[in-house]
Amino acid sequence: MDESEEDQRAPHRLRPNRAVSLEQLRRLGVAYRKLDADNYETDPCLKEIRRAENYSWMDIITIHKDKLPNYEEKIKTFYEEHLHLDDEIRYILDGSGYFDVRDKDDKWIRISMEKGDMITLPAGIYHRFTLDENGEVLSLPDREALVVTQYTTA
Repeated sequence: MDESEEDQRAPHRLRPNRAVSLEQLRRLGVAYRKLDADNYETDPCLKEIRRAENYSWMDIITIHKDKLPNYEEKIKTFYEEHLHLDDEIRYILDGSGYFDVRDKDDKWIRISMEKGDMITLPAGIYHRFTLDENGEVLSLPDREALVVTQYTTA
């Protein structure tokens, strides 16, 4: 990911672009899965993941200027670099955005996320989140907003 200060919602690809493989993400402790977001309530794969990982609680957050109180402040907060003492699990039910994580050389890796993507960020990894450039085109009647589900263990 480039280090420019332009709009955080831009792709920020290096030139030439350097793709990061799922294996490289795994070495950082980041796990990625593609699931059926249209059927998340009954998806047997998600049910098995929740059972195997002991995910016992979830919340759903809709990130849209008309739905999220203090939208502009929240967007800025999400993009501030931070870490957690526990794993962070995010499942995108609709919309798209980016998770940025720091690699072992302290460089940012930008992970594009869209509907159906589930990511697990390990405890202690520096990260941040932003909507992508589509985040402002959420008034389409068939696309409510970016919806993120968070799962936690008991």
